[in-house]
Amino acid sequence: MSDSRRRPKRLVADRRYPKKAATEAPAKKPAPKRRKTATPRKRRNPVVALVLGLFGWIFGLIWKITLSVGVIAGLVLAAMIFNVQSGLPEASAMLDGRAKGSVTLLDNRGAIFALRGDQFGGVVTAQSVSPHLKNAVVATEDKRFYQHFGLSPRGIAGAMRINMSEGRSALSGHGGSTITQQTAKLLCLGVEFDPTQWKNEAEYVNDCRRSSLRRKAEEAIFAMAMEWKYSKDEILSIYLNRAYMGGGAYGAEAAAQGYFGKPAAALNPAEAAMLAGLLTAPSSLAPTANLARSQARAATVLRLMNEQGYLSDKDAAYYQANPAVLSDQAGNLRGGYFADWVMQSGPEFFTRDTTEDVLIQTTLDQRIQKATAEAVNQVMSKLREGSKAEVAVVVMSADGAVRAMIGGRDTDASGVFNRASQAVRQTGSAFKPFVYATALELGYSPLDTVVDEPFCMNIPGSGQWCPENYTKNYQGRVTLTEALKRSLNIPAIKVSESVGRDLVMKVARDFGIVRDLHDTPAMALGTSEATLLEMSGAYAGILNGGSSVTPYGLVELRLKGESEPLMGTGGGMGERVIQPSAARQLIWMMEKVVTEGSGTRARLPDREAAGKTGTSQEARDAWFIGFTADYVTGVWMGYDDNTPLTGVTGGGLPAEIWHEVMVRVNDGLPVNPLPMQAPEAPQVAPQPAPQPAPDSVQTVPQGGRDRVRDGVAETVLQQLLRDILGGGN
Repeated sequence: MSDSRRRPKRLVADRRYPKKAATEAPAKKPAPKRRKTATPRKRRNPVVALVLGLFGWIFGLIWKITLSVGVIAGLVLAAMIFNVQSGLPEASAMLDGRAKGSVTLLDNRGAIFALRGDQFGGVVTAQSVSPHLKNAVVATEDKRFYQHFGLSPRGIAGAMRINMSEGRSALSGHGGSTITQQTAKLLCLGVEFDPTQWKNEAEYVNDCRRSSLRRKAEEAIFAMAMEWKYSKDEILSIYLNRAYMGGGAYGAEAAAQGYFGKPAAALNPAEAAMLAGLLTAPSSLAPTANLARSQARAATVLRLMNEQGYLSDKDAAYYQANPAVLSDQAGNLRGGYFADWVMQSGPEFFTRDTTEDVLIQTTLDQRIQKATAEAVNQVMSKLREGSKAEVAVVVMSADGAVRAMIGGRDTDASGVFNRASQAVRQTGSAFKPFVYATALELGYSPLDTVVDEPFCMNIPGSGQWCPENYTKNYQGRVTLTEALKRSLNIPAIKVSESVGRDLVMKVARDFGIVRDLHDTPAMALGTSEATLLEMSGAYAGILNGGSSVTPYGLVELRLKGESEPLMGTGGGMGERVIQPSAARQLIWMMEKVVTEGSGTRARLPDREAAGKTGTSQEARDAWFIGFTADYVTGVWMGYDDNTPLTGVTGGGLPAEIWHEVMVRVNDGLPVNPLPMQAPEAPQVAPQPAPQPAPDSVQTVPQGGRDRVRDGVAETVLQQLLRDILGGGN
């Protein structure tokens, strides 16, 4: 039996944390477990340890040096950039950097026909130009312009990759230049043109554009200094004002006005793309040089604008299909040879080397210039393929005012050799009118006679000389008019020797043939030389009644913005050379050349014309110079290297060109008669006794009886003039 008095045990969990005895010592930390004994490590080779330690020390030293050098180089670079930017002027002072001024040439009606020098239309800014132009330039030249700091590492890397892929060195060819770097080049890194340091502006520009590692480093520093000093739009403004855009135009305004006849602010996307496209090759891509090539480049620029979000697909397609074209004014710019001649004839400090902007009023008639070019192109197109024969044409008024000038087969060229004003060539029979002008002035009549027959002369120091006619046929006794009309050589020599070679030379010089004249009997056949411009001016003297003429193209020169001219014309009519009656009779004789003689291919359908053919020795030069009542026109053909012409004489293609020019020039003008005078019937005198010398002029000219001197008939008036001039044979 159980003891009911025993209490049952409490049903509780065991005490987890028994109380520590007050006197119980703190429990000791368990001893750490002993690691299992590892395999003993091999000791490092002391040599290896030394080498590794040495390399570590060297690497650390290099890193410290590199870091130090980098910090120092950065500080030096920052100092250099700061130094450059502190010397930069305000952006507004950098906009017009032309070393030369401009020359604008105006025709006889005041319209612009040519531009020379450095044209500058005025200051523009990135905000004032058309936004299309701004976008086109950025899209084409530097699409990250507004993000970089003056240099574009990505662009430089891309350019190096392209250069190497094309087989060049990394730094040859494409440069990856930003607009800022290009502007630095345009500014020549802040160095201005100094004529004492450079021979000319071209040498200065070449020096500015030279490519070397040092130059590129300097350019990079200058570019970053510009980024520090100027805003992006200020840099772009400098670029838009200084960039050359072809056709002599510097800056966007000059290009916009010159090509499109509108301000840069009004350009549409097609026009803006064309200007932006010029920046890579302004001379060859200029629309005035090759419009089709310029339009093709503009199409590429429009595509870039579209790809970069500046132009919608619709607009890009529209302007690619409707490219920019030249304005009427730009399309009508012509007269390059004439403009070059005026620039050469004017004072250098106001033309070729001007530092001012100059306006020159000229005598050019653009209607006549265009007509002349059309005529030349039409006739020269008939030449056999491969022919290199050249041509020159001058049209002028009787007072010497030049109205048109063609200096070569490329009728609108400029900056090239001008055969109208620079080529000095033998004149051939075109010289003969001065022989007959001398005879007429001395009183001979166009109806006086001379014998055309085989003829020889003894030339002191040279022996016997026996000239021949071009056809080698002889006509017997002929009038002076017949001799000139058929361009007979023997009568021209006899008349020249009869009247006195010295007088012929004086008359020719007074009319404007200023080159050395050969003082030999052959002078009468045109062995001396002259330019086409000089010969045309001499014929103008015949047309105007016998007064000398100095051909001129410059009427007035003044500075832009000024009303008072700085200089006027330096040409025009001068002293009288022969009497008006002699001039009128000579015109009558020359009219027969065109209607009945060697120049019939020049005959005009509706008006009188007079002129003279000319073919030099071995047909190296062919001339036709003639006139109507209103204009004198001279034509020359030949080879630059003096190769003889084949089947060409003055009465052939030159006369045909003359005809085509004058038909167009006189179109619509009133028909005026030539100022010519038919001669009176000659007074026949008894023949002098036969002489050993060859027969010469056999009639008595007005003004005196014949008297014989060395077997050549001679007038008393002639002998008197000989004595006065102190010459004679």
